[in-house]
Amino acid sequence: MTFQTLHNGADSPHKPSSTILIVDDESSIRDLCAKTLKGYRVFQAGTCHDALRVYKQERIDLVLTDVMMPGGSGLDLLRQIKEFDPNATVIIMTGFSEKDVILGALKDGADDFISKPLNMLQLKTAVEKSLIRKSLKEELASLKNLDHLKGTFLSLISHKLRTPITTISLFLQNIERGVYETNDASFLENVKLINDEAIYLGRMVTDLLTFSQVMEGSERLNREACDLNLITASAVYASQESQRKPGIETDFQEIVLPAMNLDRAKITFALQQIIDNAYKFSSELGTVSISLFNGGDHVCVVVSDSGVGIPPEEIPKVFEKFYQIDPHNTGQVRGFGLGLFYAREFIHQHGGTISMDSEPGLGTTVTVSLPMQ
Repeated sequence: MTFQTLHNGADSPHKPSSTILIVDDESSIRDLCAKTLKGYRVFQAGTCHDALRVYKQERIDLVLTDVMMPGGSGLDLLRQIKEFDPNATVIIMTGFSEKDVILGALKDGADDFISKPLNMLQLKTAVEKSLIRKSLKEELASLKNLDHLKGTFLSLISHKLRTPITTISLFLQNIERGVYETNDASFLENVKLINDEAIYLGRMVTDLLTFSQVMEGSERLNREACDLNLITASAVYASQESQRKPGIETDFQEIVLPAMNLDRAKITFALQQIIDNAYKFSSELGTVSISLFNGGDHVCVVVSDSGVGIPPEEIPKVFEKFYQIDPHNTGQVRGFGLGLFYAREFIHQHGGTISMDSEPGLGTTVTVSLPMQ
């Protein structure tokens, strides 16, 4: 049987919000460890099965587990947790004489060991040190990831800006050299091309400002009573991609809905990205349909297009930062590859889900589900 014990004291020098899972078949040992670790949020489990279930359901910062337990050892649990979460922090409780156990645990990625019989001061110190090491590793990984993202973003920006800037520059140079006659048809065509590229650059700057604002407030929700029909409609009618393809028919079906407690700006942003993509990856003719469905405890917004579709192996990648589908391999897909990443983040913040079904040549369907409450 698994049960939860909450400790909200401030005795620990580490942040009180850290969560520890204590695994031992002896309830008295679990209780003793929990009392020693006052100041942390503590979960307890008496078996490996229960422990793994808790680990998958809760955000656990550190696992403290015994080795010998019925129904599976602590080493089995260590391997299963590391398979599920390679960055998990696990401390093994064992005896000094069990060298084979220690070597096996080290091989499987144990972070530290506590000898039995337990010394409560040693236990507390080991937990604090392991959490500090975990925090430092996470900060280092975050810094490395940030550097990588900065490099990727700068490379992406330079690539996206280079083509329109080069096009405009060459055209202006040709005008200066007297290559064009002002009444020449090719001159008028190039004027239109340059105007389109200038508009594109303006949109890119606007998108950059939008993403900057989105990233700045990405962790907060400002909920208010909203009509999801109106939010969806505004995303449809404000779509710049739809305006670029007047030959595509739009089918929007709304339903009667009660007010929902949403962050209006974030849900609008999320739906805008999904709807824009439906038009972007459609041909000049076709249909984009947007429908709402009331599922009782949730509401679904379904966006379908008759566009080029996406290969199945690409679908999991489309929600990654900077990833872009390029169905024609042109290397000139417009955008930054950030829209769907933040759309998924904002939908998840609301307790919702987003899924995608697609097949090359048969179009794409994206389903957003948001809880009613």
